[in-house]
Amino acid sequence: MAPTGREIGIDLGVVNLVATSDGELVEGPRFARNAPAALAKAQRDLKLKRKGSNRRRRAVERVAEHHRKVRDQRRDLAQKVSRRLVNDHDLIVIEDLQVASMVRRPKPCPRSDGTFEPNGAKAKSGLNRSIQDAGWGELARMLAYKAADAGRELRVVAPQFTSQRCSKCEHTDEASRRSQAVFRCTACG
Repeated sequence: MAPTGREIGIDLGVVNLVATSDGELVEGPRFARNAPAALAKAQRDLKLKRKGSNRRRRAVERVAEHHRKVRDQRRDLAQKVSRRLVNDHDLIVIEDLQVASMVRRPKPCPRSDGTFEPNGAKAKSGLNRSIQDAGWGELARMLAYKAADAGRELRVVAPQFTSQRCSKCEHTDEASRRSQAVFRCTACG
């Protein structure tokens, strides 16, 4: 591919799948969150079937089909976003997110009386579901192989403080990130 002379940094997120250094936001459509009604009905139907029966096999296939549809939608979006980024930029910089570690369940906090302290597992499970629904790992893999195939450069950087560091003056401050969508550097404005 012909060089474009353009560089871009991307930040992966749950609400917006990709936020670019140019200010562009690619919204994450949350495919798994938008498909639960039909999937729940198929799973309820599966639960009523007798194990080993032909009707159960068909019900298992219906549940699997719902999961395949979500997977295919997520994969299609990742293909389109990664292709556009690789075609338009010579250098792409992405965070080295350890997705498997991010979605790990919190450790239990046992008390002395045999019960457990609240550890935020319920809230964490919702975040884990959103992270997995976003498909960060798949998008990163697609960017890597497409960039290599097109002769583009993909740099992976440590994710520490990337959402708090100003791209112009390199100043890092937690107060600069007022919300997920708003960043205003406290040093240079």
